[in-house]
Amino acid sequence: MFPSAADDDRPTGPSKDAGFFPKAPSLVGDARRAAEAEEDDEPIEPVEVRRLLSLAIAGFAALLAIGLIFGAQTSGPGNARLPYATVVFGVQLLFILAWTMATRPPALPLVATVAVGTALAADAAAVLPTVAGIGPLVWVACGGLAAGVFGQLFRAQDRARVRESFFSTLVIVLGVVVLAMLIVLTRKPAGTQAIVVCLTAAGVALVVARALDSVFAWPRFEPHVPRGGLGVVLGTMIGTAVAAVIGRYQVGFDPGSAALVGLVAAGAASLVDLATDYSEAGRQLAGDAPTMFLARHMQGPLGGFALAASMAYLMSVMFLT
Repeated sequence: MFPSAADDDRPTGPSKDAGFFPKAPSLVGDARRAAEAEEDDEPIEPVEVRRLLSLAIAGFAALLAIGLIFGAQTSGPGNARLPYATVVFGVQLLFILAWTMATRPPALPLVATVAVGTALAADAAAVLPTVAGIGPLVWVACGGLAAGVFGQLFRAQDRARVRESFFSTLVIVLGVVVLAMLIVLTRKPAGTQAIVVCLTAAGVALVVARALDSVFAWPRFEPHVPRGGLGVVLGTMIGTAVAAVIGRYQVGFDPGSAALVGLVAAGAASLVDLATDYSEAGRQLAGDAPTMFLARHMQGPLGGFALAASMAYLMSVMFLT
């Protein structure tokens, strides 16, 4: 009934065997962490760069530049503005197709319809007023964005995701409106010269970057992004140099100012083009369904020229006004 002295002398702590088993989960966890570290250290296989596809995108960028630049040369007063407005509207339609399919807003048909209406209204606001300016384009952009957002409030399934679609609607509406700025520029003194300098720099930058990627896509920004840093940098530099040369022959520019304008336009176009590749790679890593083949490869050059168009208007205000 009473504990003996032998019992009092027994150790009260865990035995050797008992101390061994609590450590087992720690050993298992260490082994798991070591295995995960080995997996993390394994190099990620870069995505293959499709050379013919890169060359095709470069050719598409060249066609866009030629159409927008040479079309501006034919624009004149009155009804003579309509041919260039038609060219710009065609580019706007391609922009809407590419960016709606890439961003895939919840109410895609509604956003696409509003974008087409906004493009028509923006082109009319650029052609019809007696005095050229971007004031009417600002009102068109606000109206298009409001129509795209409020139009989704009438359907319950779209209303729940209206915040999600706001950014997509904003980008698409602004994209078609800034392309209409090119029409306004042709109506301003030396505005056509600004179009030539900016869009030439942007076009050369995109063509060189994509063409060089088809031959030597190095260094890779990310393994999942099939682009090389050398092409982006050289494209921007060559586009700037070409703009400086053209500036010698354009009224209102000199080589220095043309180089600065070209650098801004080429850099902006290259960054947008690269950003679209990052966005597409992110969607694929997230497990989303891939975008329409044609749309996702037109998205970069179209977005690049849209931003370059806004840079052309801004640079014309800074250097030609």
